[in-house]
Amino acid sequence: MNVFYEESGGFKVGSIVSRNDASLQVDTQHGKRAKIKAANVFLEFSSALGDFLPMVEQLAADIDLDFLWECCPDDEFGYEALAADYWGRAPSAAEAAAIVSRLYGAPMYFYKKGKGRYKKAPEDALKAALAGLERKKREQEQIDQWVAELKAGQLPEAIRGQLMTLLWKPDKNTLEFKAFDQAARELSLPPLRLADKVGGISSVPDYLMAGFMLEFFPKGRGFGKYELPALPEDLPLSPVRAFSIDDANTTEIDDALSVQDLPNGNKRVGIHIAAPSLGIEIGSPLEKLVLSRLSTVYFPGDKITMLPDDLVDMFTLKEGHDCPALSLYVEVTPEFEPVAYENRIEKVHIAANLRHAALEQFFNEETLACDPGVDYPFKQELIWFWQFAEALEKRRGKYDPTRPVQMDYNFDVVDGKVLITLRKRGAPMDKLVSELMILANSEWGRMLAEADIPGMYRAQSMGKVRMTTRPEPHTGLGVAQYAWATSPLRRATDFINQRQLMSMIREEKPQFEQGDAMLFAILRDFDTTYSAYLGFQDRMEHFWCLRWFSQEGVSDPTATFIKEDLVRIDGLPMRVRIPGLPELARGDRIQLSVIRIDELMQEIELRCVGVLGHVDAAEDEETEAETTGAVGEAGGQAG
Repeated sequence: MNVFYEESGGFKVGSIVSRNDASLQVDTQHGKRAKIKAANVFLEFSSALGDFLPMVEQLAADIDLDFLWECCPDDEFGYEALAADYWGRAPSAAEAAAIVSRLYGAPMYFYKKGKGRYKKAPEDALKAALAGLERKKREQEQIDQWVAELKAGQLPEAIRGQLMTLLWKPDKNTLEFKAFDQAARELSLPPLRLADKVGGISSVPDYLMAGFMLEFFPKGRGFGKYELPALPEDLPLSPVRAFSIDDANTTEIDDALSVQDLPNGNKRVGIHIAAPSLGIEIGSPLEKLVLSRLSTVYFPGDKITMLPDDLVDMFTLKEGHDCPALSLYVEVTPEFEPVAYENRIEKVHIAANLRHAALEQFFNEETLACDPGVDYPFKQELIWFWQFAEALEKRRGKYDPTRPVQMDYNFDVVDGKVLITLRKRGAPMDKLVSELMILANSEWGRMLAEADIPGMYRAQSMGKVRMTTRPEPHTGLGVAQYAWATSPLRRATDFINQRQLMSMIREEKPQFEQGDAMLFAILRDFDTTYSAYLGFQDRMEHFWCLRWFSQEGVSDPTATFIKEDLVRIDGLPMRVRIPGLPELARGDRIQLSVIRIDELMQEIELRCVGVLGHVDAAEDEETEAETTGAVGEAGGQAG
C-alpha cells in the first residue's frame, strides 16, 4: 500500500515498508527511505506511486475555488464529507487527495481547524481578502513597471518626488522603496549609484543637505509663527564705546570689547555679550525654537541660524546701536593682572564692527613687532588687548612661542566654485578675542559655581572633552572650569547659561536649580545634536576638498604624516588613510599622486610616490572650537 501524507508544508507520497501505532517507514517516490508520523497521513491508495501526485495536481487544478466554497457547509467539516458532496459519490483516493490539496492551498477561503478539518471563511472576510490579493497584484504590477523604467535609466516621477527619503530615511513598506531596492539589487548597484545613474542626484552637496534636513529639519529651515519680543527699555547705558571683531559674513555678533582707564592707573576691560535672554521669555515659542534647534549650523557657503534673522537683528551687537548686553568688567593692573570682576546688565554702544579682512592687514604679528606708523580704528586699544591676551595665555600655562603654527581654514562657495583660504591659528586678532572669551567663560563658570547655580560646562580630562552641569577642569584650556556663555545667539548652552547668570546677578530664583532633570535633558540633547551638526559640517567640507582637487587641477598633492597610514593633506583641512606607506616618522612630508576621486561616494584614492623631508608636526588640539571668535563663520564652526 501507498500513503498520501503532509510534510514540511507540502504533500508527498510513499510506499509503506512497515508501520506501528505512531509512525511509518516508507520509501518515497525518489527511492529514499523516510520515517513519517502516522498523524500526517491523510489516506492510503494502491495505484502506481509515480502517477498519483500528477493525477492529484491535475484534478485539483480543475476545482473552482469559488464553487468549492459554495459547496461547503457553514459549520466545521471534514474533507471526506466535502469530497463526497463535490464529486456526488464516494471519491477515489486521487479525488479525495485533490480536495485536501485544494483546501490546504486556499487559506483565504478555508480556515484550518485540525487534521483534514476546515471551516469556510465568512463572506465579508473572503471578499476583503480577495480585494487585498487583487491590490497586491496591482501593486506588484506597478513595482515591476517602475523597476523596468529604473533599469532602463529612467526615473519614475513617483520615485523622483521621494528619492531623498528613499536614500536617507526609507520606509521599506512603500511601493517606491520596494521598486527602487529591487532595481538596485538586480543591477548590482548601491542605491546612491542607481539614483545617480537615473539622473536623481543633481549635486552631491544638495544630496548631503537633503539627508541632513530630513534628519534635523524635517519641516524645513523656516521658523514658523512667532512674535518678536519688545526690547528692554529700562537698562542703563554704559559709558563705554565697544567694538567687535568678526569675519565679514558674521551676522550673529555675540561679543564686543571695551577698555577704560581708571584713576588708580588700572584699566577696566569690558567683555560685552549680546543678551537675547532679556527678550525671550521662559516657555515662549521663541524659547522652544532655541531648545529645538540648539545651535546654528555652519557649512561651506551657508548656515542655518538657531534664531530667526529678525530676532538676531534685534539683539546682535550692531555697529552704531545701543545694544542690550550682559557685561563682565575686569579691572586689570599695569602688569596685566585681573584683580576685580563686576557683572552688569545694561545697554552698550557698539562703536564699530571690525572685520577680519580689513583689520588683519594692519593688525598682525609683523605690525605688532615693528609698528609701521599706520593708523587704524582702535589701534591703541587693540595693541593693549593683544598684550593682555598674551598675559592671559601665560596665566593659563599655554603660551609657547616655539610651538609649530597650526592653520585654520575658511571655506567660501560661489557659483559652485570653492575657495579655501588659510589663516594662522593664534593670529593676533584671533588670540585677542579667544583669550578674552576664555576669561569670561571661566570666570562666569566660577561665579555660577560659587552661587550654587548649575550651568552647562565643557570639561576636559585625559584628552576627552565632555559636557557637564557642574564645574570641572578643562585641561586643554588650562582653566579650573569653562562654561559656554559667550555665544547666546548661536548656541542653546550659552543662552541657558546667560539666563542662569542673570538670575544670579539679580538675586532671583534661577530657571534651573541643582539636580534639575530638564537641564540634564537639554545638555544631553545639545551634546548629541551639536556633534551631529559638526559631523555634517565635516562631510560638507570633505566634499568641497574633493571638488578642490579637480577644480584646481591638482594631481600631485603633498601631505604630512601623522601616524600609521594617516596623513594630512597640505593646504587642506583633510585627513586621509593611505595603505602601503613606507616607514615614516611623525611630521615627515610625502609626495602623493591622485589615483581616483569619486565625489558621489566621497572617496579619494592616493598613492605615495616619495618622501620630501621632515617638519615639526603641530599637535592637534581638542580645544580648537572651544572659544568664541577663534574661527570665523566662513570657516564653519564659530565658537
